[in-house]
Amino acid sequence: MATSSMRRARMMRRLWIAALVAPGLLVMTFFVFVPIASALAYSVFEWEGLQRGAFVGLANFATVLFSEPYGSWTWNAFRHNVIVFVTIMVVQNGTAFLLAYALFCQPWGHRFHQVTVFVPVILSTVIVGFLWKLFYNPFGLVNQLLRAIGLDSLAIPWLGEPTTALGALIFANTWHFIGFPTLIYLAGMQRIPRDLIDAARMDGAGNWSLIRRIIWPLVAPATTVVFVLTFIGSFNWFEMPFIMAGLDGSPFGATDVLGLYFYRTAFGNQSSSLGDFGLGSALAVLIFGFVLVMATAWTLYLRRREIEF
Repeated sequence: MATSSMRRARMMRRLWIAALVAPGLLVMTFFVFVPIASALAYSVFEWEGLQRGAFVGLANFATVLFSEPYGSWTWNAFRHNVIVFVTIMVVQNGTAFLLAYALFCQPWGHRFHQVTVFVPVILSTVIVGFLWKLFYNPFGLVNQLLRAIGLDSLAIPWLGEPTTALGALIFANTWHFIGFPTLIYLAGMQRIPRDLIDAARMDGAGNWSLIRRIIWPLVAPATTVVFVLTFIGSFNWFEMPFIMAGLDGSPFGATDVLGLYFYRTAFGNQSSSLGDFGLGSALAVLIFGFVLVMATAWTLYLRRREIEF
């Protein structure tokens, strides 16, 4: 009798776990796994509008990587994504670490500053994009401030110059999202035992020594999270360049990234005919594969780094 009751209890527990897991699994299946499988299936056929054509194998992959003009467009967009990732990792996340340390030291009003730093993150990317597009206007706030302090020579159309457009987008993105890595780093710092910090202070450790020898090694898990999410976000960058620079990556492709290039290739744009689902799907599969492999490799490497520290 007791054995039968235990079996029923185990069965009920399994059913309860299955009921909890099923909704998430269904969402992942229909919104992640099915689209990935569909893109892989589309990528091995040629397409004429919405009409599927002949099976072409890996020809679409070869086209987007090596055939002109697609090859040049692909590598140009990829190069811009790399620039975005490196710049955001160094500038945005480096600044976020310093902001987190400043908040960790609990200056006057630090709780208010925590909220202030995170407020831009909760704003819509559409709103932030249009806001900074107005700021970068030749007669916008940025150029007005430059003229007000006597730097008239720097008052340029920031989004209209190939040399400054991508940097302007990255700066706007940094303003928008810097609060997220700041709070992740701050949470990591707050897990450090206060006794350890106090002991280092008593031994004469200054701020730089404290950061380099104690805080930085002990926030390694936070660094792993920030690094991997930054990498994934940088190679899926779409909303900000689309809103601020348009689907063509203006000016002259200076802000073109893989997300914009994929959308144009698959669905077309105002300056081209209908898109090519085969080439677009091949590009989507390549992006997904690259991000999956690299994110996994970086995660494993950084996890080992945490253990070594």
